[in-house]
Amino acid sequence: MSLYLEYINEIDDRKGQGLHPKPIDSGELLAEIVAQIKDPTHEHRSDSLNFFIYNTLPGTTSAAAVKAAFIKEIILGEAVVEEISTEFAFELLSHMKGGPSVEVLLDLALGDDATIAKQAMEVLKTQFFLYEADTERLATAFKQGNAIAKELLESYAAAEFFTKLPEVDEEIDVVTYIAAEGDISTDLLSPGNQAHSRSDRELHGKCMISETAQTEIQALQKAHPGKRVMLIAEKGTMGVGSSRMSGVNNVALWTGKPASPYVPFVNYAPIVAGTNGISPIFLTTVGVTGGIGLDLKNWVKKLDADGKPVLDDNGDPVLEQVYSVDTGKVLTINTKTQKLYDADGKELVDIASALTPQKMEFIKAGGSYAIVFGKKLQSFAAETLGTEPVPVFAPSREVTVDGQGLTAVEKIFNNNALGVKDGVVLHAGSDARVKVNIVGSQDTTGLMTAQELESMAATVISPTVDGAYQSGCHTASVWDKKAQANIPKLMSFMNGFGLITARDPKGAYHAMTDVIHKVLNDITVDEWAIIIGGDSHTRMSKGVAFGADSGTVALALATGEATMPIPESVKVTFKGNLKDYMDFRDVVHATQLQMLKTFGDNVFQGRVIEVHIGTLLADQAFTFTDWTAEMKAKASICISQDDTLIESLEIAKSRIQIMIKKGMDNDGQVLQGLVDRADRRIAEIRSGDKPALRPDDNASYFAELVVDLDQIVEPMIADPDVNNEDISKRYTHDVIRALSHYEGDKAVDLGFVGSCMVHKGDLKIISRVLRNWEEKNGPIEFKAPLIVAAPTYNIIDELKSEGDWDVLQKYSGFEFDDNAPKQSARTEYENMMYLERPGCNLCMGNQEKAAKGDTVLATSTRLFQGRVVEDSERKKGESLLASTPVVVLAAILGRTPSIDEYKVAVDGISLTKFAPPLEALNTAQSTVTFMPRH
Repeated sequence: MSLYLEYINEIDDRKGQGLHPKPIDSGELLAEIVAQIKDPTHEHRSDSLNFFIYNTLPGTTSAAAVKAAFIKEIILGEAVVEEISTEFAFELLSHMKGGPSVEVLLDLALGDDATIAKQAMEVLKTQFFLYEADTERLATAFKQGNAIAKELLESYAAAEFFTKLPEVDEEIDVVTYIAAEGDISTDLLSPGNQAHSRSDRELHGKCMISETAQTEIQALQKAHPGKRVMLIAEKGTMGVGSSRMSGVNNVALWTGKPASPYVPFVNYAPIVAGTNGISPIFLTTVGVTGGIGLDLKNWVKKLDADGKPVLDDNGDPVLEQVYSVDTGKVLTINTKTQKLYDADGKELVDIASALTPQKMEFIKAGGSYAIVFGKKLQSFAAETLGTEPVPVFAPSREVTVDGQGLTAVEKIFNNNALGVKDGVVLHAGSDARVKVNIVGSQDTTGLMTAQELESMAATVISPTVDGAYQSGCHTASVWDKKAQANIPKLMSFMNGFGLITARDPKGAYHAMTDVIHKVLNDITVDEWAIIIGGDSHTRMSKGVAFGADSGTVALALATGEATMPIPESVKVTFKGNLKDYMDFRDVVHATQLQMLKTFGDNVFQGRVIEVHIGTLLADQAFTFTDWTAEMKAKASICISQDDTLIESLEIAKSRIQIMIKKGMDNDGQVLQGLVDRADRRIAEIRSGDKPALRPDDNASYFAELVVDLDQIVEPMIADPDVNNEDISKRYTHDVIRALSHYEGDKAVDLGFVGSCMVHKGDLKIISRVLRNWEEKNGPIEFKAPLIVAAPTYNIIDELKSEGDWDVLQKYSGFEFDDNAPKQSARTEYENMMYLERPGCNLCMGNQEKAAKGDTVLATSTRLFQGRVVEDSERKKGESLLASTPVVVLAAILGRTPSIDEYKVAVDGISLTKFAPPLEALNTAQSTVTFMPRH
């Protein structure tokens, strides 16, 4: 059967799902379609023409290459298609976004036909996805005296591709739609269990919120023509969690504008809002798509006569509504006054932070890519012409405070800054364009990253990136048909692009499903590095790492750069002594609890947490940095001691060398380069030439918190508080409770030890708790299933060599088999221990889940509704988060343990040892100080 007939059959199948034909990315299929267009008598000619014009993906897809080549034939008169005139052919090329289309346009612009050359030049003036091969052709033609090349370069130097775009409307009318009350997880907008469909935008769009919500949004659009629907998180923050790009894509699909009449289901310019604003990474993604994200501040704390917050019976602040944003309210965004108004013209709130000069550029250009690539193109053109770039774009904000030292993040940004004049020191609040050292792409968003790379016509990784990795961890649990269809294709693309890939397209090395953050933590071999990763938990304990959407990851891979404001920092130090029976996970929970008790508000949100944790190795410190995503922090930095950092780098080296031995290095020997870089960094530290990163003593912080370890006297649990009467307070990470709160009788239906939050020490703790129990209580009988998923294969290998894996095997009823991976998700669990394949497992929620309505006690980070466990008719599903020993003991007991039971279970076990660095003890204040900076 021909590819075309297979496509027709697929179209019939999609009709049954209420879907349109899937956009074409296959060059082989489009070649058949072109042949049918050329045959005037072909029975499928009309449909083929429609698919060619309106349903072919642009950029660097193989289909785009076929489309561009055929359009070139039409323009040159080598092929005649009555329905496609020369003018229309050029219009189609103008919507194809670089790659083959730019190559064709340059062929025509630099060709011999003067009329065609001028037409091609006018289209090229609107393009900005030009890469080295394209710009070299232009520069060469210019040097040879080509007038078209000269005019093009002059247009680029003046940034006409941007200046000639329509200005942003002064007034944008919106109609409100409350998507949910409380924090809105991106899981509501793009559920993890639908991750397989994210690259099929129309299909994935059907999973946003609910069918009812989609119908209500359409009704609002019909009732308010000309107005934009604004999705709102009432009494909460919009876009917490992961899956930002697919979440924003879905919002744009239902409420945004079509990017092109010739590219289906790619929309842009969504408008979203939250009472407490937008989650930092989600807000970045909104900017990628040229949208607007508003901080509504429509609920505020009620104050008493002394100006102090009024508290309810639970000790939580009482909120008062300043103005209503109930569904159906008509509001106006004024981009000139930068205010939000109601239907009567009354000013409601200042929205200047959403409409900065830089963000206005993104809105005007339809997204941040146009600005990033446009600036590079303008610089190239001006340099080639020997002129200065015309000042068109908003100048980068440079904040320099004389006499003020630098925080750790400020030091890293200054060290990696691009385009900053010598001698200029940047402090928080500055806009910075920085070199990206390490990039990570994960598997459930990787297909979208690949699409973004294709759409921006990128074909190879930037040579300035030190290392990049494509993981397979989010689809590790089940090798089902969806994974089999998507993952090999993804790995092949990324491997060809230049990344180190978890799966070898040629099958030479064993597929590795290691958790992406653990691998990135290992391949980061310099604490001065900047890391960008396609997951919210991209939080390294070396360097500073930012979780990012698929588009920002693609941009970092293609350009080796990122642009963002330098964030403010909150300094976290420790005092006191951690009890021997406490796990470091309890320190993490206690940090959140003590911060909220001290400040009332979450001072971590949107800022960098600089944690002075120097006595812990990178693996253990990662437990803290990983959790900072749930604290709503933008990033985290570990301040480590010299000897500890050296030991962490040696461990990282050994793990990279294992990857090399497995055959994972590529032709560019990226992994070997990282080993060499680690050796150089270790030598710098040992010689004293460049000690471990430390902030300046006179650095300025938004706030400083000293965590009192003496106050941590029993294990802590993060509780989703699913039955809280105030819906907005459910499923946040702010409810931290002591173990004794549950009085040893809260039923636990399933325990889960896994995700990026655990390290080798956690797996060793499992084996020791089990042995302890058996020695004191006899044979173990689990009263609840215990799911165990090591983060990496390296950890399993090390456990095998140290004897711990034998213990785990002894107590388990299931052990993964890579030679026969599961092909369907587990739906029922027995009361036994399962040793699952390394990877994300339940934490991701896209493949396996706990049974509906279960109460799950887990080491993971996810307590969002429906992520790890869905609700049932009988009760709400709960995902409570705790340390490894608490989870293991709960699975044995079938309930939360008492504090006495816990102490007996961990007796003699070496939990994570932690004490504050001596230097920090000598300088840390004994009280918490709060120093807002404006």
